[in-house]
Amino acid sequence: MSSHRSWLLVSFFLLEALCLEAAKILTISTLGGSHYILMSRVSQILHGDGHNVTKLLYERIVMPDFTKEKPPYQVIKWYLPEDQQKKIHNREHRLTEELIYGRSEHHTLLKVHEHFGDLCNHLLRRKDIIEFLKNENFDLVFLDSVDVCSLLVAEKLGKQFVSFLPTIFSAMDFGLPRAPLSYVPVYSSGLTDQMDFWGRVKNFLVFLDTSMKRREAISQYDNTIQEHFAEGSRPVLSDLLLKAELWFVNSDFALEFAHPLFPNMVYVGGLLDKPVQPIPQDLENFISQFGDSGFVLVALGSVVSMLQTKEIIKEMNSAFAQLPQGVLWTCKDSNWPKDVTLAPNVKIMDWLPQTDLLAHPSIRLFVTHGGMNSVMEAIQHGVPIVGIPFSTDQPEIMVRVEAKNLGVSIQIQTLKAETFALTMKEVIEDKRYKSAAMAAKIIRHSHPLTPAQRLVSWIDHILQTGGAAHLKPYSFQQPWHEHYMLDVFLFLLGLTLGTLWLFVKVLKSLYRYLSGVRKVKKV
Repeated sequence: MSSHRSWLLVSFFLLEALCLEAAKILTISTLGGSHYILMSRVSQILHGDGHNVTKLLYERIVMPDFTKEKPPYQVIKWYLPEDQQKKIHNREHRLTEELIYGRSEHHTLLKVHEHFGDLCNHLLRRKDIIEFLKNENFDLVFLDSVDVCSLLVAEKLGKQFVSFLPTIFSAMDFGLPRAPLSYVPVYSSGLTDQMDFWGRVKNFLVFLDTSMKRREAISQYDNTIQEHFAEGSRPVLSDLLLKAELWFVNSDFALEFAHPLFPNMVYVGGLLDKPVQPIPQDLENFISQFGDSGFVLVALGSVVSMLQTKEIIKEMNSAFAQLPQGVLWTCKDSNWPKDVTLAPNVKIMDWLPQTDLLAHPSIRLFVTHGGMNSVMEAIQHGVPIVGIPFSTDQPEIMVRVEAKNLGVSIQIQTLKAETFALTMKEVIEDKRYKSAAMAAKIIRHSHPLTPAQRLVSWIDHILQTGGAAHLKPYSFQQPWHEHYMLDVFLFLLGLTLGTLWLFVKVLKSLYRYLSGVRKVKKV
């Protein structure tokens, strides 16, 4: 019955899509790594749904594995001026190292926003690109909410836009009305949804702190706004995201804590899912050597893999040598220290088919940096996790992984071979982790529509209806004191105190009157 219902739903959405005229959609990708991969996937999905897609791409962010891509949609590339390229590229590398090894301290994040503000300035100065985009007269802009510059481009074009959040829900702190702080943890708090009194105190204080830090971060774009928007029509960045027609969140309730969602917020975690393919024979031969012990997959993300230090590689290699499993590790030969001997049960490769290996029946553990896409892929295939979070959203993602018993987190600053090996053995041997991973897999697979189907059906819906005004709650327009009912609270408090004051005054007057009457009688 459920499969029949799913088929009817899919058929309905397909029929609805056929009735729609193709829309002109602009996708914007000015951030690298997983942001670029996700926006490329979104562009492919929208193109496959019959829309005319154009992608605005910052050429510098194209990753090596994707340089040979020939997308079927139009791509508009922009480059930095030649005299600026070396200087800015060196700054990018330095900031990346600071983010990874400095644990995303606030002053580093401010420098990152300042850097992206400068890049945005270069983009908006390209009058040829901006005028071309204006003349295209797009029906909709699809942007990455972490990419502040894409918001300014959408505002410059004066077009409706859809916002894509590439990470967990709690990162949606961009001035949007919040879910209750009593059980929805603030991003960077390190808390779960089960908070005691002091946890709620911490959550509230972190909320105040991050609100102030966010204002400081977005102020790094003030010069860009002043240069490219006329006085009187300059946008307020903290208000721009409230204008999004839809919010797509790259997550799933298999990972997230349960919380309220507004009607225009949709989970689409798992967009990168693809059909599983047989793995290459050389990898199959390596895995078969370890029989029932199986193998461990190690992939720490493209950026982290390039910046692993000799000490980290040495400790990890020594830990892997203590496992009975084989280990497949994404690590470039060029990054491997010459004085470190590769453990006999370890095979390193520049690239591994991650999805196909996660689906392999002999996999026992996934060692990851805790990136959103990697964690979603592990959930997709029911594989337990040991996370080594480096920076940005990774520590917060691993909080959820641990809370759901999907795995264990280990800090890079304290990573030593002995404890790392013990942690991996615990997650492999303790059946509760595998059970929790399989339960999350069931939740993840139970949706009647795939993430891609959910995305295109909602896009088609707002194209048909001319926007999502009917989905946006009035709270988006309320000032914060109204949203949190502070005006009502203060009114009732004042009314109560005023009533008490009046009551006391009446009692005092009555007391004085009665005292006066008694004195008269005595006389």
